[in-house]
Amino acid sequence: MNSYRTPGDQIFLVIKGLAMGAANKVPGVSGGIVAFVAGFYEEFIYSLQKVNLKAFKLLINGRFRSFYRYINGKFLGLLIFGMLVSYFSVSRILDYFIARKELYVWAAFFGMIIGSIYYISRGFSWNRKTVVSAVIGLIAGISISFLSPARENTNLFFVFLCGIISVSGMTLPGLSGSFILILLGNYVLLLVDSVNALYDTMAEIFRGDFSFLQNQERLNILTILAVFTLGSATGLVTLSHLLSYVLKHFRNITTAIIIGFITGSLGVVWPWKKTMYRMHENGHYILDSEGHRIIQNYERYIPDFSSPDTWGAIGFIIFGVLIVLALEWYGRYTKRINT
Repeated sequence: MNSYRTPGDQIFLVIKGLAMGAANKVPGVSGGIVAFVAGFYEEFIYSLQKVNLKAFKLLINGRFRSFYRYINGKFLGLLIFGMLVSYFSVSRILDYFIARKELYVWAAFFGMIIGSIYYISRGFSWNRKTVVSAVIGLIAGISISFLSPARENTNLFFVFLCGIISVSGMTLPGLSGSFILILLGNYVLLLVDSVNALYDTMAEIFRGDFSFLQNQERLNILTILAVFTLGSATGLVTLSHLLSYVLKHFRNITTAIIIGFITGSLGVVWPWKKTMYRMHENGHYILDSEGHRIIQNYERYIPDFSSPDTWGAIGFIIFGVLIVLALEWYGRYTKRINT
């Protein structure tokens, strides 16, 4: 792990956190891809692995400096700071453009994933085992892309499992935590309604208003958010230990599965698709707490090449590929500077 970082490195690490945060919020896009392509995936996994019993003992004993060094605190702190800032800034901007230029946003992400596949597979050593592993990853990615979503479930044990599963988008390149939550039926509950409830509660507390304590519906949603957060933290730590082990002992096979999985995930971010929304039996749309329609799934189609929008989307696909190549160039540049 890189213990020394220049001010420029630290700024770029926050920017990478911004990118991961934005990617994690978009259904179909994985923040893990950003980590993989930007060259800090292994450090991210190994740093999370350090959040273990020894780390908690250091924390409980008041050895804060040792705890900070042990978990690679500067790296995780800057990255998580970027993710948090992203949620209240970059991801909001992303929501704005998805609402108005959805085709171009999906096209850019599609291009970024194509660039990621090129980046990861370039120079990779293929043999029978890695080809079979890649095919398994490809089949898994395609299968997940075409699953039908379940109904919303507020059972706390299920919410805890949602937390464990959804955090996979940060640790597993190609697996979108947001899209998994759509499939599990709890995307709106956990990433819209719960977050809105927390925001409203914090605003009320800041104003000295504690009336939410008498609001049973609000308290139930906050409980759901707390359980989901606990599940996410549990999943983050346990998955990081598992991934650290397989990266150490089965690096090539793991990388091949990731390549296949990312390729399979292209179906989720295919730009030319129609969003299908959940509807009541009377034909009216089901709305979330903010009055937005709830995504059911996507209906994909072949683009019309006589349309200017299609060529505009192709341009954004190329732009997405160039973004990944620029990240790769920066990774090689910083590695050369630091050696």
